[in-house]
Amino acid sequence: MTARRLAAATLTVVAVAGAATLPASAADRTDRQAAVRIADVQHGFAGDGARSNRSLNSEWVEVTNGARRAVNLSGWTLSDRDGHTYTFHHYRLDGRSVVRVHTGMGRDTSRDLYQDRRTSVWGDRSDTAALRDERGRLVDTLSWGARHPGNRDGAYWGERGGEYRGEHAGRDDFGGRHGERHDGRR
Repeated sequence: MTARRLAAATLTVVAVAGAATLPASAADRTDRQAAVRIADVQHGFAGDGARSNRSLNSEWVEVTNGARRAVNLSGWTLSDRDGHTYTFHHYRLDGRSVVRVHTGMGRDTSRDLYQDRRTSVWGDRSDTAALRDERGRLVDTLSWGARHPGNRDGAYWGERGGEYRGEHAGRDDFGGRHGERHDGRR
């Protein structure tokens, strides 16, 4: 084999090996993002005190990271069906941990973040919470209520005092049906 052919074969092997590692690193990023989910939603309620800060802070969305490694959520967004959007700023969600994003005002901690809003965001009859990464790609959604198309029987699903537990298996903690869950994958 000539030196030229040997060099060309070596370059081909290096190029093929390099191309094979690219999807693995992209898959690693996707796997870590796939571990981030909307775990629970507690929506607002109508009535006296519905606009108090205490009431607004009892309205929240829990985001969980099931991976062992932390995920940088800076630039990620959490939004409702009407377009109300919260953007995570300088926040890193540790591995195997949960953060609650409250609607009202408060002091951010590692476990609780606040949107600093003065009105309710999450619909009490039906709504959809959507989590998107820093590039705007859909990571996860959780929908609830009789108007949600995934709820075919027309009844509310998984209701426990306005709190909804999202499960990938399509059942709530009591074994009942609930609305559709989407993770952005086809």
